[in-house]
Amino acid sequence: MSMARMVICLLAGLLPQGLPADQAASWIDLTHDLSSESVFWPTAEPFSMTTDFEGKTDKGYFYSAYSFKTAEHGGTHIDAPVHFAEGAHHVDEIPLDQLIGDAVVIDVGVAVLQDRDHRISVTDIEEWEVRHGSIPNGSIVLLRTGFGRYWPDAEKYLGTALRGEAGVAGLSFPGLDPAAADWLMQNRHIKAVGIDTASIDHGKSTHFETHVTLMTHNVPAFENVANLDQLPAVGVYVVALPVKIRGGSGGPLRIIARIKPME
Repeated sequence: MSMARMVICLLAGLLPQGLPADQAASWIDLTHDLSSESVFWPTAEPFSMTTDFEGKTDKGYFYSAYSFKTAEHGGTHIDAPVHFAEGAHHVDEIPLDQLIGDAVVIDVGVAVLQDRDHRISVTDIEEWEVRHGSIPNGSIVLLRTGFGRYWPDAEKYLGTALRGEAGVAGLSFPGLDPAAADWLMQNRHIKAVGIDTASIDHGKSTHFETHVTLMTHNVPAFENVANLDQLPAVGVYVVALPVKIRGGSGGPLRIIARIKPME
């Protein structure tokens, strides 16, 4: 059985109603792989992996095993609501139905080309809805800024190659305006949001108002999402399953998407 078929079988009970499992074979990986090249926040330790054993054993068979070390918030990952909201969901407490479901993709690439610190606004969302219709209640909203093309060049992706607090001071990338985050929750009742940058807040944010706005309402964020350029604006189904770290504020995320067939 192929890996794709195994995934289909595992997720068959979670697919959109009326979608046969044998029609769900094409998935797009929205996940950057984790490696020493992965982009991490300037104050976080980068990903590392060591070899415990690799090679032939004394019994004649090949065996390999590795250990890795990673911060919760690096590479493609999830911010659990407790990351910025006391008493909110830890990563192991997020309901599955917030991580799986229909999604829309809002493209703000043109605005970002004019201003790399662009904050995605209510106006941006309303203009998207004029073209594609209202965002359905309970959607996962994915924000495509175009920054995915810079991965894993930290200087282009983050706006700086510096590490530590000097790196934080030099961050420059787009994000979601807190007023727009509030609008999405109050008017479209979104259940999760994702972006192809290092943070749902823009890089120059110092108070992380968008994180606070979303997470005080138990809405998680997916960050450093890959391959959003491969998705259409509508007709997308997403599965975003993080490592289930008990009490965690986030963790590595494997996120995949399927483009629904035209009816």
